[in-house]
Amino acid sequence: MHIDRVRAVTHFVSMRIGVIGTGRIGTVHARTLSRHRDVGSLILTDADLGRAQALAQRLGETAAPGVDEIFRWGVDAVVITTATSAHAELIGRAARSGLPVFCEKPIAPDMAGTLQAIAEVETAGTILQMGFQRRFDAGYTGAREAVRSGRLGRLHTVRAVTSDQAPPSAAYLAQSGGLYRDTLIHDFDALRWVTGREVVDVYAAGSDAGPPVFRGAGDVDTGAALLTLDDGTLATVTATRLNGAGYDVRMELAGERDQIVVGLDDRTPIASTEPTGPPAADKPWTGFVERFGPAYEAELAAFVEVVRGERANPCDGREALQALRIAEACEISRRERRAVRPAEVPGGDGPTTG
Repeated sequence: MHIDRVRAVTHFVSMRIGVIGTGRIGTVHARTLSRHRDVGSLILTDADLGRAQALAQRLGETAAPGVDEIFRWGVDAVVITTATSAHAELIGRAARSGLPVFCEKPIAPDMAGTLQAIAEVETAGTILQMGFQRRFDAGYTGAREAVRSGRLGRLHTVRAVTSDQAPPSAAYLAQSGGLYRDTLIHDFDALRWVTGREVVDVYAAGSDAGPPVFRGAGDVDTGAALLTLDDGTLATVTATRLNGAGYDVRMELAGERDQIVVGLDDRTPIASTEPTGPPAADKPWTGFVERFGPAYEAELAAFVEVVRGERANPCDGREALQALRIAEACEISRRERRAVRPAEVPGGDGPTTG
C-alpha cells in the first residue's frame, strides 16, 4: 500500500498534544494519550466546553475554550475526534500550521472535501494518520499474515460483518454520512488491508424497513454489498444498526487450502442451533470501544512513533480516500440499482494497494 516516509521529528522530549473533540472516542483517545510515556500534556477542547473541562479535570490535563487556543497555545500534534463535518477544515488548519494530525475516519463526508484536505497535507508536507483501528487489531493482523503467507492458498471468498447492537441517535444519523460511509467504510478498509487487493466492482442494496428515524435521515438500517476484487476474489460485506444480541464484527476468509475467521471468541454475540455447538456468549460485546480497546491504544501509540520519526505512517489520507471511494460506489449502486466500479467515482488518483 502507499505509505509515506515521514520526516523525523526527534526534538520532542515530552510531547504536548491537542485533542479536538471529547465525545466517546475522544475521551478514549485522551485517556490513552495521557498515560503514554512520551506525552507530557494534553490540551482538550470541544464544542461542549463543559464536557472538555470535566474530562480535563479527571485526567489532570488542560481544557481550552476553543480550537483557536489549541493552535495559539502551541502543541506538537493534533488529534481530531469531532463530528465528521469538521474534520477536513481542522486537518487543513493543522497542515498550514505544520502540525502532524491523527484524525478519526472519514476525512470528510464527500470526495471533494477529502481531496482538498489531502492536498493541503501534501502541499504542507505534514503527517495525516487516519483512525482505521482494525489495522491494529490482533485478529485482523493475523488474517493479513495468513493471506500474505499463502496459508489459505488462493483466496476465493471473503465475508465481512459489522452489526451494531442499537441504532445511534437521530442527531448522529443526520450528520453521519450514511451506513456505507460511516460503518461499512471500516470493512472496506480492512478488506483492502487484509487481502492486499483492490475492489473493482460493487453491487449494493439497503433496507430502511426498521425504525422510521432511518427513513427520516435518508439512510438505511441494514445494508449489503457484493464486491469483486482485482484478482477475482468475491467478498460480501453486510452491516446493520439493529443487532439486539450485541456488537458483532467478523471477517471470514476462505481459500483453496484453508479458511479462517476474525472476531470469533467467547464474547461474539452469536448462538449455534447445533446440539453440540458452543453456547451463547455470557457477556457479548456491546460496542466498538469495548471490542477494539487494545487496537485503539495501539493506533495512538503508532501515531506518537510516527510523529517522532520512528516509523512510517501506517494509514495515510490516500488510504482513507480509497475506502471512501468504495463507500461512494456502494451508495451509487444502492440508489441506482446497478453494479458500479469504484473507478467511476470522480476525483483523486487510482488505487494504491500493494
